[in-house]
Amino acid sequence: MKKITVVSLLALSVVAFSGAGAKPAAAAGGAEISGKVMLSSAAPVCEKIKMAADPVCLSQHKDTVVKQDVVANGGNLQYAVVYLDGVTGSYPAPANAVQLVQVGCMYEPHVFAAQVGQKVEIINNDGTLHNVNCQAKMNKKFNLAQPTKGMKSAKVFDQAEVGIPIKCNVHPWMMAWGNIFSHPFFAVTGPDGSFSIKGVPAGKYTVKVWQEKLGTKSQEVTVADGEMKSVSFSL
Repeated sequence: MKKITVVSLLALSVVAFSGAGAKPAAAAGGAEISGKVMLSSAAPVCEKIKMAADPVCLSQHKDTVVKQDVVANGGNLQYAVVYLDGVTGSYPAPANAVQLVQVGCMYEPHVFAAQVGQKVEIINNDGTLHNVNCQAKMNKKFNLAQPTKGMKSAKVFDQAEVGIPIKCNVHPWMMAWGNIFSHPFFAVTGPDGSFSIKGVPAGKYTVKVWQEKLGTKSQEVTVADGEMKSVSFSL
C-alpha cells in the first residue's frame, strides 16, 4: 500500500468518486461550487495500527500504517464530505456503481459517497476473512461475511444519510464511512483538501461539510447560472 501522511484526532478534486465516492449523475444546472477544507489547528499525533494478529494483513505493509480518522496533508483535509443541503427536485441514481474495497486490511476509500438507489459494490481483495458491519440509522443495517479473496457483494441504500459507520469486527482497526444523498451535489475532498460540485442549478444553497471527528459546518451560497463560486471551510 502506498504510504500516506495521516493524523488521528483526540480532541478533522471531487473525489465524489475520483477516489472516494460515486461520480454524481449529470445535473441540469450550469454553476459550480468549489473550494478547500483545511485543518484549523496543529495536526495531532498519528495513532499506529497494530496488525500483528493477522499475518496476512501485516505482510501487505512495509511501512507503519496509521489511522485515517483525520488525514491532513500540509493542513489540507482529505475525506471531508461537502454537499448541498435542502436540495429539491428529483435526480435519478447513476448507473455506475460505487466501490468499497478491502485491501491490505484497510477500507479504500476511507470515506465514500453515493446517491440514493445507486449500487455500492463491496469487494474483498485480501486473502483473509473480513466482515462488513454497516451500522446505518436511516437505512437498513447489514453485517455480511466475505471469507475469500475476490468476493463481491452489492448493496443499495434507499434513504439519504450522512456519516454511516462501516467496520470489520474481525479486524477492529478497519473503519469506513458511507454518505448517501438524494441528489448529485456532493463531493469528498482529495489529498489536497479540494472539492468541486458541478452542474448546480442557479439559486441559494446551504453548503455543508462533514468530517468524522471534527463535525459539521455550513455556509450560505448563492450562484447564478454558469457562475463559479469558491467556498472554503476550516475545521
